[in-house]
Amino acid sequence: MKILLPPSEGKTAPAAGPAVDVGALAFPQLADAREEVLASLRTASAAEDALTALGVGKSLAAEVEANTRLCTAPAAPAHEVYTGVLYSAMGAADIAPERLAHVFVSSALFGVVNLTDPIPAYRLSMGTALPPLGRMRTWWRKRLAPVLDEAFAGELLLDCRSADYRASWPGRPAQTVTVDVVQVRGGKRTVVSHFAKHTRGELAGRLLRAEAPLPETPEGIAEAAGRWYEVEYAQPTARKAASLTVVLPET
Repeated sequence: MKILLPPSEGKTAPAAGPAVDVGALAFPQLADAREEVLASLRTASAAEDALTALGVGKSLAAEVEANTRLCTAPAAPAHEVYTGVLYSAMGAADIAPERLAHVFVSSALFGVVNLTDPIPAYRLSMGTALPPLGRMRTWWRKRLAPVLDEAFAGELLLDCRSADYRASWPGRPAQTVTVDVVQVRGGKRTVVSHFAKHTRGELAGRLLRAEAPLPETPEGIAEAAGRWYEVEYAQPTARKAASLTVVLPET
């Protein structure tokens, strides 16, 4: 089983370390595409309308300016750079390296990376229309499909990504399980972004820390998740991946 995660908007910039080598990241076939995005992001981030082009506010001006130095910025393992809610809940620090190797992250800058790959902190989302490339989820989809379709052929995928990142490469429905999280409030189910991110990260961490082998079937994922949560499982269809819904109790 492989686990697919979204990146986090919150990132911790490495204080030291070598610069990123895009050809040394997982799936080196994507090196040229990564270089193209890096060049476009550097140019867009140095322009007068950089904040508008990247769809961010003035509070993120320093992060956008830092995009202009990505080729020389220090890099560190992705699980140290991504530090948002999902990653805090997963807690990679005490997960065995051989288990972390099963985890991949969708990235608007790099397409997809392994959780152990060294990367710099950056500001770019998959929903951004980066000039002149266009919307990143669309741009990457054409380039990720031939690479990931082959690399993950026959692999069971636990997809913890949000919609924009799923759109960049949705995977094959028959071998993919998506994760949704709802919470009961006032007797009704609602989607709460913070708890959804936390629960996806927590589930990934629990599966990776478990002494048992990683699940080998969609039903096995549902059975494993059921040890920790109330879950509902829906079988895949010809066009839609299997769905695991975690139902959080009312608080």
